[in-house]
Amino acid sequence: MNSMPNFPATKIGSALVAVPFCLFAALVFAQGVPVAPAATEGPPNIVFFMVDDLGWSDIGVFGSTFHETPNIDRLAEQGVRFTNAYAAAHVCSPTRAALLTGKYPARLRLTDWLPGRPGRDFERLLSGEKLAALPLGELTLAEALQEHGYRTGIFGKWHLGEGEAGPLHQGFDVQAPRFYGSTPRGGYFPPYLMEGLTVEGEEDTYLTDRITDLALKFMEQNRESPFFLYLSHFAVHDPIEGRPDLVLRYREKLKSAEAPAGPAYRLEGNPDDPEPLSPAQLDALGQEPSHGEYRVLPRRTVKIKQHQDNVQFAAMVTAVDESMGRVLRMLEELGLTEHTIVVFYSDNGGMAAANFGNPERVVDPGELDVAYATSSLPLRGAKGWLYEGGIRVPLIVRWPGVSQAGAVRDEPVISTDFYPTLLEMAGLPARPDQHVDGVSFAAALEGGAFERGAIFWHFPHYSNHGMQSPGGAIRDGAYKLLEYYENGTVQLFNLQNDPGEQRDLAAEQPEQAAELRARLHAWRESVSAAMPTAR
Repeated sequence: MNSMPNFPATKIGSALVAVPFCLFAALVFAQGVPVAPAATEGPPNIVFFMVDDLGWSDIGVFGSTFHETPNIDRLAEQGVRFTNAYAAAHVCSPTRAALLTGKYPARLRLTDWLPGRPGRDFERLLSGEKLAALPLGELTLAEALQEHGYRTGIFGKWHLGEGEAGPLHQGFDVQAPRFYGSTPRGGYFPPYLMEGLTVEGEEDTYLTDRITDLALKFMEQNRESPFFLYLSHFAVHDPIEGRPDLVLRYREKLKSAEAPAGPAYRLEGNPDDPEPLSPAQLDALGQEPSHGEYRVLPRRTVKIKQHQDNVQFAAMVTAVDESMGRVLRMLEELGLTEHTIVVFYSDNGGMAAANFGNPERVVDPGELDVAYATSSLPLRGAKGWLYEGGIRVPLIVRWPGVSQAGAVRDEPVISTDFYPTLLEMAGLPARPDQHVDGVSFAAALEGGAFERGAIFWHFPHYSNHGMQSPGGAIRDGAYKLLEYYENGTVQLFNLQNDPGEQRDLAAEQPEQAAELRARLHAWRESVSAAMPTAR
């Protein structure tokens, strides 16, 4: 086990040393240090731009007409947009672990957000066994890149363990802030309650902007060598706090916007109940007085937001877009645009359902924008669901000189695939013993044929964002099967014909359902997935 003190590591001369954060800031982020010319030979730089809780349809190029994202949309015009990209889980930590290890969360047994919520008396199952941190024995993507001379930095959210499980022991040279939790302590406005965000002589700003400031300095300071920048924003995770100037812009926009059609909220229940509710029954129930409040409702139902009209959240999305614009401009200023791979991605679907980790929570009707961030439409569900709204996410990759500008690929890819893909793109050797569940999609970026094969999910826990049973899923081709673990209920959807997952085909196509269910069971066996148990 690594016994190095828990300080950031930086190079002084040819030695790698650990230094206190105050000296680290002076060494790495100092102003006026002579800067070497940008390196345009050797392995390409990699910028991995991760957004937290950004839904598939929250970006203009993916369908949003309310959120303004010109910089991200422009990146899509320059790169490849994947319309069927998935997160490895419908909550954050498992997806992040899969990204950095190339392994499914079920294989890692890191299947829930950390530390996860305690069990509740009303839950019929006990959660499956899970880890509390990313194991040090895993060779992360950052470590693989370090071995080939990359300088590595994470700016923003880690959420895979602290202390010796933190990023400075998992392949990263630089970390800011020195914080390991899910939501930004103190929120998005200064004074920050997270170490390492305040730089002497510089004015504190909105959190998304401050994290971007530090990331840009990392790029500038490491322009002479290949770098891996993991810009892992806390945004757009709650608390839902937009930058005031952008909130004002969206308030004005909302005033002139045409009122959207359809209900503002729609009910979702537990498909695994002995008598599950159909979409039509849920819609009818949503009109009843018994389901007027914003809380956990009778028959284990909750409300899902249907419109993108939250001005605070929209402001957060645009602040993230501005961050992307600043990163792209810095690459241009450094002369590194043609030598840098840029990836844009989200860790799970949008928070269209409120967080009911406390099942007694009641949301005041006057504070809905605090609890419900966005709409997942045209997808069903939200963060916390295995429906598409919880796991399908936006993905854009720009590979200068290789990827076709403006290309769109519909083949499914998932978080585990980044590890082998980025190694191949960088011209580095694969690590097949590590990224055992990843499949490189570099061929798709080059315009070639790509067939990934089936992808899998396993979530042996109850979610904070709904009342559905623990469960798993498999997607292969157009078909997706979901299996729930309380009563063994399955749902089958043809996503090509029904991306909104409204028509359950399990009864109509029993052979297809049985075949996919058997493959899901075989996969769980192959990765030694931990299952929930009866109370």
